[in-house]
Amino acid sequence: MSLARWACIALLALAGCALPLAPPAPAPLLAPHLRLIGVAELAHGSEYAGARIGGLSGIDYDAHSGEYLLISDASARIYRARLHYDAQRLDMPQFTATQDLLHTSGQPFAPWWRRQAGMDRPDAEGLRWLPGKTSFLWSSEGDFSRGFGPQLRESRLDGRPVRDIALPASFSPGTQPRRGPRGNGTLEGLALTPDGRTAWLAMELPWHQDGPQATPDSGGAPVRITAMDIASGQPLRQIAYQGDAVPQRRRLPGPQINGVSEILAHGPHHLLVLERSYSAGAGFGARLYRIDTRAGSDTLTLDALTPANHRPVPKTLVADLAALGLTPDNIEGMTWGPPVQGRCVLVFVSDDNFNPAQVTQFIAAQYLGPDGDGGQCGTTGASVAFDS
Repeated sequence: MSLARWACIALLALAGCALPLAPPAPAPLLAPHLRLIGVAELAHGSEYAGARIGGLSGIDYDAHSGEYLLISDASARIYRARLHYDAQRLDMPQFTATQDLLHTSGQPFAPWWRRQAGMDRPDAEGLRWLPGKTSFLWSSEGDFSRGFGPQLRESRLDGRPVRDIALPASFSPGTQPRRGPRGNGTLEGLALTPDGRTAWLAMELPWHQDGPQATPDSGGAPVRITAMDIASGQPLRQIAYQGDAVPQRRRLPGPQINGVSEILAHGPHHLLVLERSYSAGAGFGARLYRIDTRAGSDTLTLDALTPANHRPVPKTLVADLAALGLTPDNIEGMTWGPPVQGRCVLVFVSDDNFNPAQVTQFIAAQYLGPDGDGGQCGTTGASVAFDS
């Protein structure tokens, strides 16, 4: 999520609406399938090799190198880091490299304060390694003010572009009022099936024609999650996912939102879906669900969603992260890490929006969820024994 969307958060926080100082007590009934290992928080203003660390909105793990790949939504920059944990604690991350990503022209992306013809300013969100770990996919929510819709790109570790993958026309900003995706509410989540052939792309918010956003009284309209064939770039299938109502009412003037901030493959047919909320003066929230992508009806050809023309995919609660006994910040990234004690581990990262009232937060939690039998855990190129 871009800095523009959260500009008001800094002002509100400085006015006295910072997040609660004391974390809540653990509530196991609201976190039935996660066990907290630990939390590591970077000091505001932390740097690596002269580059400010912040805005981390995507993360993926490479079991061969033992490193995590992260992406910043503020600068189209990637980082590499090592992150060690055992069953009881999580150490501070150790950053090992950073690299700016390049446009397909071979030039650096233009900064937000300077327009460049034919070039968007990416709002990078999700990223996933492709098989072979020589390149990765990353998504951008788009640059609507400059006429660019959401993007799906492939790049190499040295920042060089491989290709831009064309997205369906329906993903682009609508040419008619109240049509198409909402600005700054598009490709927030990205998941790859274990065989590396299919990418699932999750919208953060409902499309205009599908209905309203969530409020404290309603979950609003469903969001669309689309399967794309990576080789051809063709859409394969689309499902509708119904998010929760905003869990807390705002205490001060400002936003109150809930949307999908990340998705992660849990075997060939299931996804973990992370819902992230924010209410002014009340803070952030994060809930993790599990879905079977085969269960919902295909909405790919539907121009507008109505209750009568589709069946949303059912979802099962994995955990409300606050119920683990922590205060989640703006959680946007999620990946599988190395297993511990025969159990899979999820690693989360937060986007601090370079805001001194927020924090870059790493969270490690042991996954105890449905069909979680301790098989190999990974996003691509791994056999996954915990799904069918």
